[in-house]
Amino acid sequence: MISMEYFGAVLLFLVFALLLSTFRVLREYERGVIFTLGRFYKVKGPGLIIVIPILQQMVRVDLRTLVMDVPTQDVISRDNVSVQVNAVLYFRVIDPERAIIQVENYLEATSQLSQTTLRSVLGQHDLDDMLAERDQLNNDIQHILDKQTEAWGIKVANVEIKHVDLNESMVRAIAKQAEAERERRAKVIHAMGEAEAAEKLAEAAKVLATEDSAIQLRYLQTLVEIAGDKSSTIVFPLPIDLMDKLRS
Repeated sequence: MISMEYFGAVLLFLVFALLLSTFRVLREYERGVIFTLGRFYKVKGPGLIIVIPILQQMVRVDLRTLVMDVPTQDVISRDNVSVQVNAVLYFRVIDPERAIIQVENYLEATSQLSQTTLRSVLGQHDLDDMLAERDQLNNDIQHILDKQTEAWGIKVANVEIKHVDLNESMVRAIAKQAEAERERRAKVIHAMGEAEAAEKLAEAAKVLATEDSAIQLRYLQTLVEIAGDKSSTIVFPLPIDLMDKLRS
């Protein structure tokens, strides 16, 4: 009698456990991919769903945007500079059925694909492009990833390159290059200033050459400026044509 009661209690517990496993609750951002005897049946959720024990199995899929760090990759740029680059990837599942059926592990697959794509795209650009054209590189990587993951039911929303790390020798070389560029720009600006000043002086000389009185006034103005100095000795040139006019 005791064994029968024990057996009945165990059986009742198993039935209760099966009933509990029949009902599943999926949150708003979750979907359940249902398989019946190994065959795909349908995608259910959100809310309360029924899964027939033994006959059916359910795989939960999160539809929220996932953030994935792309590990640091060693990249050789097109101008043969070795750099270390890492990035962050934003993506989400838009088709739960394909995300489960078309690929074994969509998280691992997306991670590996992002690493190879990052090396491939950056390897086609110079170091200057990696540092200055980061937005364009982000768009290129995102476009390639999104196109390849479409078959897995995954939408790549954004890719952001976080760091481009150089070795110390390359950092010093870039610093020298930047300093040389600043010196070049300073010399160009100085030369442009000299050219503009020479042009203005030539125009002034043409104006002074047309009027003798203008030359005399300019000469007298120069004397006034020299007299304003604190020097006790003043040496200044005396135009010969001015002496001729004084004699006359």
